[in-house]
Amino acid sequence: MSPGNALSPEALGLGMTSQRARDRMIENLRAQGGISDERVLNAMRQLPRHLFIDEALASRAYENTALPIGHSQTISQPWVVARMTQALLEFGQPQRVLEIGTGSGYQAALLALLVDEVCSIERIDELLRQARRRLRRLGFAKVRCRHDDGSAGWPELAPFDAIIVTAGAQALDPALFEQLAPGGVLVAPVGGRNGQQLLRFRRDADGISEEVLAPVVFVPLLPGLA
Repeated sequence: MSPGNALSPEALGLGMTSQRARDRMIENLRAQGGISDERVLNAMRQLPRHLFIDEALASRAYENTALPIGHSQTISQPWVVARMTQALLEFGQPQRVLEIGTGSGYQAALLALLVDEVCSIERIDELLRQARRRLRRLGFAKVRCRHDDGSAGWPELAPFDAIIVTAGAQALDPALFEQLAPGGVLVAPVGGRNGQQLLRFRRDADGISEEVLAPVVFVPLLPGLA
């Protein structure tokens, strides 16, 4: 699929991967609370999550749970994806978004349905190769991917209207905040073994403000390439 186009037969799915399964997922997200942005819900209703995981797990694609994608990484549970995406959009429509941690490519694809440009960094080469193939097959040409250590962002393409970090860190590199445009928003899980909090940072005239959104559990943000 390409953003705005009809789903292919593969993307439409059957049974546990069908449109009905996606509709149930959206109903469950509404019932759980905390997700109210119709743009996010409609994009998730359209996006075939089952194509971003191993075929053996496809029947679980629309459950509200994280699923393994290999290399000790996961695709985040739908509620967390929705909450993080909504948090990026609540102060206005970002044009350019940086994602730290491409993973399966699902979050990047969701963002591509909602914003003008997505720049995504992944440190694990094989995961990035798989994500690129998925994104290309589904027509997400405006997602720009890079194999690199993303902990310090992508300074060559800065500034960004929004930054989303999809792995947990004890603390964020100050370089990420330097790459936020005025009014920009950064959403990231922060914390260690004693627990993580989903935080939203916003750059304004007075500096960087911080807001706690929800307790979360993410795989750790690791340095270097793999």
